[in-house]
Amino acid sequence: MSESARAARHAAVAASLEREGLAALLVSHLPNIRWLTGFTGSAGVLLVGPGGMTLITDFRYASQAPQEVGHAADVIIERVNVPERLRRVIEGMAPERLGIEAHILTVREAERLSAGLKNRILPTSDLVERLRQVKDESEVAAIRAAAALAHEALAAVLPTVVLGDREIDIASRLESALRIRGSEWHPFPTIVASGPRAAMPHARTSTRDIRRGEFLLIDFGAQVDGYCADITRTVALGPADDRQRSVYRIVQEAQLAARQGVHAGMTGREADAIARDQIVARGYGEAFGHSLGHGLGLEVHEGPRLAATADAVLPVGAVVTIEPGIYLPGWGGVRLEDDVWLGADGPVLLSDGRTDLIELDA
Repeated sequence: MSESARAARHAAVAASLEREGLAALLVSHLPNIRWLTGFTGSAGVLLVGPGGMTLITDFRYASQAPQEVGHAADVIIERVNVPERLRRVIEGMAPERLGIEAHILTVREAERLSAGLKNRILPTSDLVERLRQVKDESEVAAIRAAAALAHEALAAVLPTVVLGDREIDIASRLESALRIRGSEWHPFPTIVASGPRAAMPHARTSTRDIRRGEFLLIDFGAQVDGYCADITRTVALGPADDRQRSVYRIVQEAQLAARQGVHAGMTGREADAIARDQIVARGYGEAFGHSLGHGLGLEVHEGPRLAATADAVLPVGAVVTIEPGIYLPGWGGVRLEDDVWLGADGPVLLSDGRTDLIELDA
């Protein structure tokens, strides 16, 4: 992240503080701290005011923090008690109205912070997250790279799948292939679900043996420069039967319509309806119980939401997933997921978008 990008992000938060009538903001959510400063450590707090930012962290990051943060923020390395040092820094700033991330800070932490402080502490929600929804070129490039890496890993693993493999065996090989190709980590636990277990949208990968004639649903991600890709593919173990082909085709057509039709300026509800209306019309509305998608970035689930209950407008520059599915208990399920950037001129596919049914010779 360039110095100019960090300066622009700080300025955007400072403008939000002014609109909210806040003198400063205490940022506790680590992805928000990374977005603002470049700091990738696992512990720290950031004070953001109109005149600058101050990062407080511990001895473990004495070398790392200054290197990553550069001139974006002042860095304080506290060797004994970070919360107490934070209190002293706040007292020195003496902000009249200090915002805290109420969705991140626990009640106990907030009580400790406010005890004895004269300044007024006010809850905020998603102040930085709303800004993070709009991705710049470097963020989009990182997500695109993560998606390419993910597809390469899956392409390498699918030919190795054989009957008798356990779901956990396939997940293990896929996660290894991701790491070998440069994925920093797995943004979420890899889902490999076979047969009737594919009817569970967020199934936990199990030790179940895969079996011929079933669907195999694989939901996984990759991470590049901190940014996540989120991909789902469903493949057939052996030749698909007529019912499998029919259900798969419905999901495929709904997914294609949504990823081509979603655009900035529409609401999350309207985006969700593009795919949902098609699935409902084909008689499977009750079998599509989750939302169409979600925002993607430093976190695998962030704003905006693409859901039947989401009335917020999708902003230009957001990256979202498009992932309709049909789940039939006792039989199986199909989900197809790709990542899309909502550009000013329309949606741009960041993942490969190849969703023709694969029938493994397992």
